Amino acid sequence: MPTKQEYQELISEIIKKQVSILGPDIAIQRASQIDGLKVDSSGKVVSLKGDEQTILQRLIDQYIELSGQIVKNVLRPVFQKYPSIEVDIK
Repeated sequence: MPTKQEYQELISEIIKKQVSILGPDIAIQRASQIDGLKVDSSGKVVSLKGDEQTILQRLIDQYIELSGQIVKNVLRPVFQKYPSIEVDIK
């Protein structure tokens, strides 16, 4: 079972990748809109409150909504580093 730390690391890495694609303003602003997810100005996760899997999925869905296939292609290698965490990239 994945730890809270693993979720924090994965989510921080996802945000970092999106900052390089979308720019910091959009990437961090979108992440900040997720209930239970608090990030600092660089996009690093400060806290997760609630179900980590749900927070992760909502974040992924937000980014896919913005840039679709690009997000899927960029994030696949990131997800492979965290095999114990299941994600649904539609």
